[in-house]
Amino acid sequence: MTAPVVLITGALTGIGRATALAFAEEGARIVVSGRREEAGHALTRELRALEAEFISADVRHEDDVRSLVDKTVARFGRLDVAVNNAGTEGKPGPVTEQTAESYAATFDTNVLGVLLSMKHEMRVMQAQGSGSIVNLSSTMGHRGAPGASLYTASKHAVEGLTKSAALEGAESGIRVNAIAPGPIETEMLNRFTGTAERKAGLVAGVPLKRVGTPRRSQMPSCSSLSARRRSSLARSSA
Repeated sequence: MTAPVVLITGALTGIGRATALAFAEEGARIVVSGRREEAGHALTRELRALEAEFISADVRHEDDVRSLVDKTVARFGRLDVAVNNAGTEGKPGPVTEQTAESYAATFDTNVLGVLLSMKHEMRVMQAQGSGSIVNLSSTMGHRGAPGASLYTASKHAVEGLTKSAALEGAESGIRVNAIAPGPIETEMLNRFTGTAERKAGLVAGVPLKRVGTPRRSQMPSCSSLSARRRSSLARSSA
């Protein structure tokens, strides 16, 4: 069986990076994407995969996303799995402090970025008659949180996009799912909480009283994601 081709956005840190490392261990052919050239090329060297490539892209811009997907197909001939992980914590704070600018800064990456990514990933997967897309949501995607209105709203939007795309992709053999991790020990979490005290307060609300690690939150196996002829379901799992 030919090794699946996996594309990961937001792959340079945190969950995206852990996902790339896990897929490399399974022998996948991998394209990692982000905005920092040096870090991207360093990651491809670390993956030690026989076939791994970094392609610079900003998911907020459609030309970048179109080029990213097209270059992936030009390099490997197809696209089996796409993990849309690129995201931002936005500007934490109460609703009364948010602005049109802070809204756009959060939604352009977290929502528009997912929409544009799925648009071009599905374009390729529809033509080949199969594929699997995983969008990164959050436990915030199905509940509220004070001081996190924009991030929370953006993840609700991701889950809505996922459900609709799953229904659209089903007849073409495309499965579209979302995963919804709780707090994960990443640079984004530290920026979001801001202080050790706020981070501790967030952790106190987790049933296990601890944050997860990027490795623990990684995707299902390549074999399960790239398996063909499975039903297309929109689901979120903690």
